[in-house]
Amino acid sequence: MQANALQQARAAAVAAAHQARAAYRAGSVRPTAGVAPGMTQANMIALPRDWAWDFLLYAQRNPKPCPVLDVIEAGAHQTLLADGADIRTDIPLYRVWRNGRLAEEVQDATALWAEHPDLVTFLIGCSFTFETPLQEAGIEVRHIADGCNVPMYRTNRQCRPAGRLHGEMVVSMRPIPAHRVADAVSISARFPSVHGAPVHVGDPAALGIADLARPDFGDPVRIEPGEIPVFWACGVTPQAAVMASGVPFAVTHAPGYMFITDVPDSSYHV
Repeated sequence: MQANALQQARAAAVAAAHQARAAYRAGSVRPTAGVAPGMTQANMIALPRDWAWDFLLYAQRNPKPCPVLDVIEAGAHQTLLADGADIRTDIPLYRVWRNGRLAEEVQDATALWAEHPDLVTFLIGCSFTFETPLQEAGIEVRHIADGCNVPMYRTNRQCRPAGRLHGEMVVSMRPIPAHRVADAVSISARFPSVHGAPVHVGDPAALGIADLARPDFGDPVRIEPGEIPVFWACGVTPQAAVMASGVPFAVTHAPGYMFITDVPDSSYHV
């Protein structure tokens, strides 16, 4: 009986992931935090083949902000992480980068793969993956509770360079009650493939963040009395590298608008 219940829950979660991707393919645009609970979400960056090795080395040297979950062959647009998905259409919002600058945001990236048929796509772990376990432990995830995007900040922590790529680490922030910080650290640490434990707890100035109310990406969130800002490495870090390195062309997800996979969060629990 219990096995049947687990199978049914798993099937329902996968169905929710498929429904979400179908909605995005049809034109729905919204941040993905809290969507298809229990299913792993991923950051995305696609670069021409000429830059792919540099980025793979960059990710290998900076696994905390850039944990690679899958690499899609040049020109291809399907991943084993999501049955029937199309990486060009199934993310709610894409960013197009030209010479290190944000050129536009689009809801359908199909034309970009036609423009650059040698794009190599990387799917990178996302901290949204451990938000369901945080909630199950009774820790409120503020941006989900308030229906907004997670706040993300560029920091003064430089990533280790690789080839032509360099740049700073980006972090996401969640306010956590002081007496639950240790629990949040312990829970997230069990998911090293999706950023794992926080990189910093407390004073944002130590990361070079001047004002929590002015995130570089996403939305500001309220911080209640007795709560402490907790910072996790963020998969928007590759976008900071694109900007800092002047990458000629790249396609990424828009921060907070992730790719939802068919892989349960529990698969990355250690």
